Amino acid sequence: MPANPQNMESRARLSAADWEQAALDVVAAEGVAALAVESLARVLGVTKGSFYWHFPTRDALLKAAIDRWERRDEDEIISQVEAISDPRLRLRDLFQRVSREVQSHRIYAALLQASDLPLVQPVIERISRRRLSLLTDAYREAGFDARRAAHRARLAYTAYSGFLQLNQRHGMPRMDQDEYQAYVDHVITTLVPD
Repeated sequence: MPANPQNMESRARLSAADWEQAALDVVAAEGVAALAVESLARVLGVTKGSFYWHFPTRDALLKAAIDRWERRDEDEIISQVEAISDPRLRLRDLFQRVSREVQSHRIYAALLQASDLPLVQPVIERISRRRLSLLTDAYREAGFDARRAAHRARLAYTAYSGFLQLNQRHGMPRMDQDEYQAYVDHVITTLVPD
């Protein structure tokens, strides 16, 4: 059966970004260990040769995918939130934005599970430092002394990480939309100073 020329053309134009996004989808759904070149090529409808056109190894793809996710986190969340001058509004906006990032949550939870991997560990450390710094700065600007701001930032960040772990990896029952929003509102009320 002859190949569909239009299908072949779209496959020929598969970019490194396409591979990276597909890798992130696998990591979000199944974890880092599930990322395999052959199965990813099947999902994308291309040969492994297409993969090797863009990446020398699976680890190179994983690194590029994680870098892509980290840049998106920086561009779509951190930089926009940092632009808010009022620290209380900044924290509220951060918690609201983060609460809507389902795919990013899944990727982060999968990376936490794989944080012992040399490729993943520095990313988790870098992201955690940046996020804790953002939180600590907001709490300092909201009137907390340095020590209390750092404690409150750790509390907020561990609440986030723990929530993800419970929901993504430990099979906690899913909340419906109203219950989830009530939880987010409670987090904001609890962690954002008046």
